[in-house]
Amino acid sequence: MIGRTAGVAAVMAIGSPLAPLFAAPGERGFKIGAPDWSLHKNDPSCFELAKEIGLDGVQVDVGGLEGGLHMRKPAEQQAYLAAARKSGLQIASTALGILNQYPLKSDVRGGIWLLDAMTVAQALGVKVILVPAFAKGDLYGDKAGIDRTVEVLKEAAPHAEKAGVILGLENYLSGQENLDILQRVGSPAVQVYYDVGNMTDKHYDIYQDIRLLKGNSCEFHAKDGGFMLGQGRIDFHKVREAMNDIGYRGWMQIEAKAPHSVLEDYRADLKYLREIFPA
Repeated sequence: MIGRTAGVAAVMAIGSPLAPLFAAPGERGFKIGAPDWSLHKNDPSCFELAKEIGLDGVQVDVGGLEGGLHMRKPAEQQAYLAAARKSGLQIASTALGILNQYPLKSDVRGGIWLLDAMTVAQALGVKVILVPAFAKGDLYGDKAGIDRTVEVLKEAAPHAEKAGVILGLENYLSGQENLDILQRVGSPAVQVYYDVGNMTDKHYDIYQDIRLLKGNSCEFHAKDGGFMLGQGRIDFHKVREAMNDIGYRGWMQIEAKAPHSVLEDYRADLKYLREIFPA
């Protein structure tokens, strides 16, 4: 179990390490990246491919159990930082994909991995840690699992506040269900990582959900099932309108399928998004 620290009031004070995350959205623009797992490059070479595509950065997974969560190793961190500098791109955020197989709701190691991911995020200079709940970690219709996840997040949140990072929850729950979790946790360091494709799969009104989560969405995944972006179910112009309404500017990660070629398909997806979400 993670020890509890002071409540959220302290982080709202002037000088909080989280303050830069809540800067006026109008002062920032859109950046478009892709996760290393979607690029099928789980090593520093992901930045070379991302640059060839034309992306602004890469979302990096902390790693799997078989590799000992490799991004916890300082040598790996330095290799990724060097590759990012060489490419001129950014490390956009990190992710704990391991939680899909060893979930917060059932594996006692989850809380420790959250702490490890905070250390990794600080070393890489990023603010957002994707905390997924899919596969074995799916929370859809699982009240007991949600309750347990809330308990773990309540204990992790003060540490995230102190580290100046955000734990971004990605799952199959509705906007309202996610908002309920955030209210129960009661920390600005726990927000929603909104995936428009996943939410469309569950037939939610994504445009309404985005607005509902105003001030509580830390980052977005852009995908649409097996469709190329702009050729499927999601109206990304309406996504942009919803983002405008909540004042969101920041990272979008293309997590789309690439049925033909990662390079060519991601270039096409990026070209489409750039027309709607200019830098």
